[in-house]
Amino acid sequence: MAISAHHLCQLAGELAAEHGLLARDYAQRAYRTLDVEGQYDRAQFWFALSILVDDVMLRGLDPDNGPSIQ
Repeated sequence: MAISAHHLCQLAGELAAEHGLLARDYAQRAYRTLDVEGQYDRAQFWFALSILVDDVMLRGLDPDNGPSIQ
């Protein structure tokens, strides 16, 4: 199942709003666990989500506008 960058960013925003920086820790833990288990596609999803949560919390990424490359 594919997820757009915009929806992934919104999900990161929702997790950050509900859990704060712990959301990043949850996502990183899920990444490491899935990677060790050999579930690489799922692990990459959580890795990307951890980066976006970090960007929302520490760099002010607006989750409603989605990511942009400048």
